[in-house]
Amino acid sequence: MKKKVLTLFLAGILSASMLLPVSAESVSMTPGTYSVTEQGFGGEVTVTVTVDETSIQSVEIVGDGETPELGGVAVDRLDDEILAAQTPNVDGISGASVTSAAIITAATAALEQAGADVASMGSAEDAEDVERTEETLEADIVIVGAGGAGMTAAINATQAGKEVILLEKMPYAGGNTTKATGGMNAAETHYQEEQGIEDSIQQFIDDTMEGGHQINNIDLVTTMAENSAAGIDWLDSIGAPLPKVSFSGGATNARIHAPEDGSGVGEYLVAAFLETVDELGINVMYDTKAEELIVNDGKVEGVKASSKTVDYTINADAVILTTGGFGANEEMYTQYRPDLKGTVTTNAPGATGDGIVMAQAAGADLVDIDQIQLHPTVEQSTSMLITESVRGDGAILVNQSGVRFTDELLTRDKVSAAELEQEGCYAYIIFDQNLRDNLKAIEKYVKNGLTVQADTIEGLAEQLEIDPATLASTLETWNQAVADQNDAEFGRTTGMDHDLSTAPYYAIKIAPGIHHTMGGVKINTSAEVINTDGEVIPGLFAAGEVTGGVHGGNRIGGNAVADIVVFGRIAADSAVAYVDAQ
Repeated sequence: MKKKVLTLFLAGILSASMLLPVSAESVSMTPGTYSVTEQGFGGEVTVTVTVDETSIQSVEIVGDGETPELGGVAVDRLDDEILAAQTPNVDGISGASVTSAAIITAATAALEQAGADVASMGSAEDAEDVERTEETLEADIVIVGAGGAGMTAAINATQAGKEVILLEKMPYAGGNTTKATGGMNAAETHYQEEQGIEDSIQQFIDDTMEGGHQINNIDLVTTMAENSAAGIDWLDSIGAPLPKVSFSGGATNARIHAPEDGSGVGEYLVAAFLETVDELGINVMYDTKAEELIVNDGKVEGVKASSKTVDYTINADAVILTTGGFGANEEMYTQYRPDLKGTVTTNAPGATGDGIVMAQAAGADLVDIDQIQLHPTVEQSTSMLITESVRGDGAILVNQSGVRFTDELLTRDKVSAAELEQEGCYAYIIFDQNLRDNLKAIEKYVKNGLTVQADTIEGLAEQLEIDPATLASTLETWNQAVADQNDAEFGRTTGMDHDLSTAPYYAIKIAPGIHHTMGGVKINTSAEVINTDGEVIPGLFAAGEVTGGVHGGNRIGGNAVADIVVFGRIAADSAVAYVDAQ
């Protein structure tokens, strides 16, 4: 994360009226520069403040270990906010609460070293006295939600020559895409062909329907599968290749495509999308929430939106909803699944169902709205998802007794159900150094202290308070199953290319967490939104997790990225054609 410094010169970069939320006489500090380091989410963050007797002169935050799309946003923004408000008592960045807290704590400590009475410095709200204004904007297409589907749609629509405005209520892009860790499912790709992997579009369809308990919309599934290889080619074209092909739960063949080094696919794609969005000069309006769709004579013709200081009317020929699901909105998902109350979620904080509510208000129909997926491998204290690629590359699950209890690569609902039947409703994911060396995503888990490590499997068992002999026997049995390519215990047939025999050994304690809301706005294969009478709502399109029908009763790992790329592109193409026809 780049170092960012903003210096306040008393000569007038900021006027005196923008400074202290309380009188200058109430603040007394010893002039100088003070630094404090705290632990953020991805590593240490250091805050350096320079002060004179009565004011903060500059704020510098360094946090190189933070993810650019999440904690890095706090690193990039809170220096400005602390400086402008002249107090560390500012709001944290939603979605980056750990890093925000570290920065605010460090800034507070640094100012206290300078002798400041931080409590007397007030809060950022005390310094705010801004009148709201109204503004009208025009665009060919408004896209609501700058996650993976939204940025995919924005890029394609802009490349087709349309003027696009991309709205994002959060202060950063990415949404739930940033949380994706596995890869993108695609069939009959050039990467599969180059690696000698046999697969077919029909098998992709069959696996998705089977995984979704056959309640998926077969037409949407077919569209996703048939366009998946083209989606991989498109990612190649924007500098985001996914050449590493492996297995994911519920897939008959190696189909999930990931970055070469095994990085989490979400952060990797979001970075590539953002770079392309910047290159194309797309207007992304952050901290701007869409409130309602503008509907005239049954046609959607824009969006009402609001930022901290401005109420916007954005007129457009077409609107694409890419706002994601509602897995971060407990009030909403417990309406449909009260049994999930209190369950941790892997979702980004912006996944609150806004687009679904707006679409309903415009007459949209919903489908599969009560279908909510639990992911089986979620670290409960951080809600961090442990990528399916860990199991896909050969890891196993054991319970507190040290024994396996399921085929680890069954569909997510089945593995989650199996975990909930174990003592304590949790399990441990076990892997070795060889797997770590070949899957970069694991470094984040190690760095964040989620892993337990030992030089022997018996030593690992002792740390987990598992009988060492039992866990050693479990591992020996598994390694023999890999050698024989025959899992006699549970019939696992995938993710068995490498055994677990390279010390040191690792474990992460996991349990199920809310991961994906399969239901949402009803669309057709052209990504047009369908109303409750079964008719297309003119001018309204949708893609990604805001929609329902693609995943049915359970989403297979790797299909979310396929969904956002395939239907993000289709939504853009359909919206462009609609605009051209007006």
